[in-house]
Amino acid sequence: MSLKPPAPSRFLVAAFYAFTPLEGDTLARLLEELPALAAQGNVLGSVLLASEGVNGTISGSDEGVGQLLKRLRSDLQLGNAHFERLQVKFSHCDRQVFRRFKARRKKEIVTMGVPSVDPRARVGTYVSPSEWNAVVDDPDTLLIDTRNRYEVAIGSFEGAVDPGTDSFREFPEWVEKELRPLVESRAPARIAMFCTGGIRCEKASSYLMQNGFPEIHHLQGGILSYLEQIPESASRWRGECFVFDQRVALNHQLQPGQHRLCHACGLPLTPEQRTMESYIPGVQCLHCKDLFSDRDRARFRERQRQWEQQHAGGHRP
Repeated sequence: MSLKPPAPSRFLVAAFYAFTPLEGDTLARLLEELPALAAQGNVLGSVLLASEGVNGTISGSDEGVGQLLKRLRSDLQLGNAHFERLQVKFSHCDRQVFRRFKARRKKEIVTMGVPSVDPRARVGTYVSPSEWNAVVDDPDTLLIDTRNRYEVAIGSFEGAVDPGTDSFREFPEWVEKELRPLVESRAPARIAMFCTGGIRCEKASSYLMQNGFPEIHHLQGGILSYLEQIPESASRWRGECFVFDQRVALNHQLQPGQHRLCHACGLPLTPEQRTMESYIPGVQCLHCKDLFSDRDRARFRERQRQWEQQHAGGHRP
């Protein structure tokens, strides 16, 4: 009987994606075998698989994460284009940032809901982190944050347009209702977009080009690559970067920031917001105090009580 390796004192976090054809047999085999490989290496996280490719974030020891990435590289039909390579952003944390491992089949690895959009067919111009400041500083650039409103609220680049979307599915509608008139009135020399790790911009840039928008640029490797490569003293980034794991948000050093989740609605909260009268840990916050019924809040209170009993003295992310 094989034993799991001991938990590391420092966890490697890997966020990755690739747009590459993933056929049925290979996809089914990965769905079956990745959970076993993750369990063997004591790796937790989430991996989404679809006919268009793979998207995931995992956390564990250097060896465990490395083995899972090695398996993906060996099974995927990776190419030389940026979006065809397995793009990986690494960071570290002193605790595990996931509760379990999941490998799931999806229609899209990042859901826009427009089947005709394919980054493998066309994609915008990549801008490296080292060149990004010049693009941001140019007054002829229309800078767009393609992330959700709750992500934008805790950090973004100076001067970026916030589409105010609650999900990436809403981006195409925003483009037609808001962006197209904005471009017609401002006539920018270019549109420059960014997201957390680059994957949403692959699709967003492809969508804009498909719909007649010229000069589309996007930040290569996303915000995470920018924070990794650009010193804070020269940075145009302001705030923290939301991430979809228990760290909630990262500062410029890619370390967990000050934001925590409301475990009722799932939105990030600043330290100041967590001192407000409306905030009850695990039950409600300023964003959701009017959204739930008394029955819901009673259920949340019981869930919070059970969590506190199980983690006496612990810190809930």
